[in-house]
Amino acid sequence: MGVLYDYFRAADDAAAIGLMAELDGGPVAVSGGRPGVDAIDLKGIEPAVTLGKLVGFVRGLAWSTDLIEQRLIWSGGDEGPWLMVLDDATRDTLASITAAQSPELSARWGQIEELAWGEPLPPDELLPVIEEISALARRAQAAGNHLYCWCCL
Repeated sequence: MGVLYDYFRAADDAAAIGLMAELDGGPVAVSGGRPGVDAIDLKGIEPAVTLGKLVGFVRGLAWSTDLIEQRLIWSGGDEGPWLMVLDDATRDTLASITAAQSPELSARWGQIEELAWGEPLPPDELLPVIEEISALARRAQAAGNHLYCWCCL
């Protein structure tokens, strides 16, 4: 089993940390959803590298370790779970993805080592993932919210 990643939006760090208290540390995205929580489950898509490469493609930049700024704001202990806030520039980049861009982004992103695992994914395989994360980012941007990533081993 790999590391689990849920992405969600919240008004601020205090609201996101409060959610951790309500959920006894998570997970945030569950089947059927939770009232008042806008979250998606992206399983093995971690923010720094895997999501960072998508952000790099959108921005037309090569991936680097500082492409996505993230900050740990809560921890359930040495073995997790953990909660990070992503920078608003990442939110805005993801929110800017258009339907016209998505097929090319899916094809490119599906070739990265972290997702392809030996051979490229079919070109349209990641279209639903791109739509989910960009739609979440658009809703966060429209509401003045920030993006958060919950992860657990």
